[in-house]
Amino acid sequence: MNGSCDSLKVIVENLNQADLDPQTEVVVAPPTLYICNVRDHIKSGGKANLAVAAQNCYSVSSGAYTGEISAQQLRDVEVPWVIIGHSERRTLFGDTDELIAKKVEACLAEKIKVIFCVGETLEQREADKTLEVVEKQLAAVGDKVKDWSDIVVAYEPVWAIGTGKVATAGQAQEVHKAIREWIGKNLSSQAADATRIIYGGSVTAKNCKEIGQQPDVDGFLVGGASLKPEFVDIINANRS
Repeated sequence: MNGSCDSLKVIVENLNQADLDPQTEVVVAPPTLYICNVRDHIKSGGKANLAVAAQNCYSVSSGAYTGEISAQQLRDVEVPWVIIGHSERRTLFGDTDELIAKKVEACLAEKIKVIFCVGETLEQREADKTLEVVEKQLAAVGDKVKDWSDIVVAYEPVWAIGTGKVATAGQAQEVHKAIREWIGKNLSSQAADATRIIYGGSVTAKNCKEIGQQPDVDGFLVGGASLKPEFVDIINANRS
């Protein structure tokens, strides 16, 4: 819940004017109130590879659900991406694995691509339950959705979000590898190879290169750093 008309205008102008790696797909997720404005002003096509996403949506297409937005409405305003299952939706707003799976299913039915978030709390990590938790979250969606071609999985350790703490490159790779293996075992080897798995958790320009070099890390879900000029450096992390 960050941003204003003025601050988002600066961010969009910075991205539009930046020399971005054309091999990197960039999706920005402003608050819903500003999403159409950002959509209209962000560059797409040509060398730019920029798109917008919603930060959340509901699992039902319409009805008496005050305060919610639907995948059908996102499609209507030509928003091609949505983030589902972010840790703050899980911890602050009580989104369960079952509800998240229904949201993913609803979005895909409307041809909205999904950034599907999974991750463990500090207590779960300290109890050595990281993989158990993450695999349970994956399975909830896997039970409803067999085609993951429009899903990007984002691993975001809850203990590393907004805390300044960050998983080591080895910790990130361990979980990303396990996610890919789960997809291969429960969906298909083709899906495991094709599914992008990105890391989110206090990503900065300083730590992104080392984490991004891990074999199963395909990109980043960037939080606070996306509001700063260093976001461009993170986008260009793979540039030689």
